[in-house]
Amino acid sequence: MKVNQTILRLAGLLAILLFSVPLSAKAGKPGSELKDPNIAPTFALQNQDGKEVKLSDFTDKGKIVVLEWMNYDCPFVKAEYKDGVMKRLAEKYAKQNVVWLAINSTNYAEAQGDQAFINEHKLPYPILLDKDGKAGKLYKAMTTPHLFIIDTKGKIVYRGAIDNAPLGKKPENEAYVNYVEKALDELLAGKAVSTPQTKSYGCSVKYAEPAKPKSQANTAKPKPRRSNTGGGYRPGYY
Repeated sequence: MKVNQTILRLAGLLAILLFSVPLSAKAGKPGSELKDPNIAPTFALQNQDGKEVKLSDFTDKGKIVVLEWMNYDCPFVKAEYKDGVMKRLAEKYAKQNVVWLAINSTNYAEAQGDQAFINEHKLPYPILLDKDGKAGKLYKAMTTPHLFIIDTKGKIVYRGAIDNAPLGKKPENEAYVNYVEKALDELLAGKAVSTPQTKSYGCSVKYAEPAKPKSQANTAKPKPRRSNTGGGYRPGYY
């Protein structure tokens, strides 16, 4: 009886080992582990001059990076640039280890249009072209504008709206808050960002539509346009 019990115990241990090793091996494969959702996805895009710009050019040097999704045709973007909000912040923090990069994921955008926008507003930073929308989708950019702040460790510490005043109109009985400015001040002071996420507002990002088979080209129903507030879909303006 003792021999049988010993055999059974050994068989049980062997079964545990056989089943546990494959599971451990599977968990160790690249991509199978749970990833930190705040790690900033890497990308390489061309600026308005055709020069390649990599996110790693800055994160590898311990820079704080602000990513601003924009579309030069969007009224919300135009309003922010008319007030000089983006340019003011980029200039304010330029000497404080902060890099500002604008990204245009509009499917019909061209480098010439980005250059004209830069010239018009005398911008001190580039506009990176992302016509296929790969970078925008990696960051889940929904609106223009949509802002992301990456800290010196390469993690996203803020994502959302530039401020609480769409088209320059802040909510009644509320003080104006520039979320990006507030987050940068906290970061530079060595503090944690107190408001790491807000709801972005603006025009929907005009991503390129995926190619459809010819058999479906004439039968597919048109989709309603995205909302200007960053949530859901609704027919209508921009």
